[in-house]
Amino acid sequence: MMRQLKLQMHLTLDGFAATTKSGPVNDIYWDEEIRDYCLANLENVDLLLLGHTTAKDFIPYWAGVAEKPEDPQYEIGKRLTEIPKLVFSKKTAKSRWPNATVANDLTVINRLKREKGKAMLVYGGVGFVTCLISEQLIDEYNFLLEPVGLGKGMPIFRKRTDLKLVKTTPFSSGLVVLQYQPK
Repeated sequence: MMRQLKLQMHLTLDGFAATTKSGPVNDIYWDEEIRDYCLANLENVDLLLLGHTTAKDFIPYWAGVAEKPEDPQYEIGKRLTEIPKLVFSKKTAKSRWPNATVANDLTVINRLKREKGKAMLVYGGVGFVTCLISEQLIDEYNFLLEPVGLGKGMPIFRKRTDLKLVKTTPFSSGLVVLQYQPK
């Protein structure tokens, strides 16, 4: 059995993953329930995939959280920091972050899928995820659908992509997780 590549990403009701090139849609409805869902979603993951732009903020932020046991997000920060990361970048060949390596080409993903291991999880960013979708590399989509419409923003789908609904998980905040697989 091949390793799966899973995507976990916040989207708005009108389908946007970011407000601008530097403004991801996340943490709008972040609460304890969502944190617990995200932590559970990491249980069967042994590699995080990130685009370079996302990695610049994501890795240092969660490493800082992991250093503060009093932080309500400590558990997830600790787990995110412990999991090895593969950062995709066309601009750099060497990682500047601990527990992270750099890849310059998406072809490495198919090789990783054939290796033994747990699932791989993608957190973003928008450009990187758009490339993964267009190359049909994602095996499971986990959209954290925020109960808000922005009217404009950055979508992750550039062409028709048919998906099959696997599971729906509503939360008291109004956020709903929609889990899909490619058709």
